[in-house]
Amino acid sequence: MSQADVWTFRKLVTWTTDFLAQKGADSPRLDAEILMAHAANCSRVDVYMQFDQTPTDEVRATFRDFVRRRSLGEPVAYLVGKKEFYSLEFLVDPRVLIPRPETEQLVLETVEFIKKQENLFGKKTSDADQTADAARAPWRICDVGVGSGCISVALAHNLRNVQIVGVDLSDDALALAEQNVAKHNLQQKIELRHSDLLQNLPVPKCEEEMFDVIVSNPPYVSQVEYDALEPTVRNFEPQMALLAGTTGAELAQRLVVQVADYLKTGGKLFLELSRATAPLLANDLNAAPIWRDVQILDDLAHVPRYVVATRQ
Repeated sequence: MSQADVWTFRKLVTWTTDFLAQKGADSPRLDAEILMAHAANCSRVDVYMQFDQTPTDEVRATFRDFVRRRSLGEPVAYLVGKKEFYSLEFLVDPRVLIPRPETEQLVLETVEFIKKQENLFGKKTSDADQTADAARAPWRICDVGVGSGCISVALAHNLRNVQIVGVDLSDDALALAEQNVAKHNLQQKIELRHSDLLQNLPVPKCEEEMFDVIVSNPPYVSQVEYDALEPTVRNFEPQMALLAGTTGAELAQRLVVQVADYLKTGGKLFLELSRATAPLLANDLNAAPIWRDVQILDDLAHVPRYVVATRQ
């Protein structure tokens, strides 16, 4: 067998990169490297360390199947069963939407709001700081449409004094979110509940039972937009996590009506939406007397995506 006939790690990754590029993959080289590392049960760095070696027949067979499925549009995150979000690793599969980088900014806005309120910029490690945290009532946060649990887990991981309720209509999503909560050992900070938005939660009887923050990345894709989605999204990710209705604003508008009963005075609402739905929701909030300080924030691509408002 000549050297040209030997399928080394390098040759497999290079060939697959070209193949996936022809199939229209957005990041063919990265896809090839991630799939090879997963097939070989090693890191991407390890793949490079053995670039001129020949993988076993078992690794090649596994990798070949991954490449076949990726070429048909199946997302890499589902193939490897995980996705990084806010520097944390999450289990993902077709029961949940794959966490997007845009949602990291939703987490960041929420974390910064709470840290500003508590004046907690910078680490506090003294005994006095810890005692003060223990004496302060935990921030109560509700994550509506918890999905994989990425928002709840990222918030609980980055905020010391919080109690989070994550709700979802999908029992399948809640089961996976429970795995991610346990994976990061945050069961004491996060409670998961089945609910259609907020309607299955008991209505608080007093201000102390209300939430300080409600955060949500609800489905916001219109029917027209859904029909035009790339096949890798439309054919593999859960429809109920994407499609909101005719306009795309239906679920967010339902949520805003419900929030009035659950968010305390001075509490903050954080929504991730789309270029089309963010202005609609901002208009709704500005027209309602219970809201103030309504803002539309851009994502890193300068797309209006986040709506933030304060409960009067």
